Amino acid sequence: MEGEERKKIIIDSLRYLVNDNRIWLYGFVIMPNHIHLLWSKQDKWLNKNIQHSFLKYTAQQLKFHLIDTGSLQELSLYKSTQVDRAYQFWERRPWKARLPDRVTVAQKLHYIHMNPVNANLCEVEEVYKYSSCAWYYEKENELDFLTHFMEHC
Repeated sequence: MEGEERKKIIIDSLRYLVNDNRIWLYGFVIMPNHIHLLWSKQDKWLNKNIQHSFLKYTAQQLKFHLIDTGSLQELSLYKSTQVDRAYQFWERRPWKARLPDRVTVAQKLHYIHMNPVNANLCEVEEVYKYSSCAWYYEKENELDFLTHFMEHC
């Protein structure tokens, strides 16, 4: 599957979580083989429910896309050995951490925004298309579903 479509599926899912008032999304970067997300749940939702729905929805959409495009050989790479699912697109236990203050959030946001530079995908972080970095520089692009961490954290 082409990387552009995968990244679009992830962004669309994040947009849905924000628009459905499940999370405030402060930042993200989508790398070729992993993602980093900075979000906090909105009051009526449980963290595990949000994470579960995000992972399940994106996995289903990735699977449907592979089937629709006839990429069955690639789909077979995601075949699961677990009895509760046919395919496994995400790691079973994603890493998560609490960020106690704005200084820590700013540090983590800088770290995730630098991922594409450190991976030699771009020379400066704000030009990487699949990141919230440009939004923090410009505040005007298609990522209008983001919340500045200083406004909420």
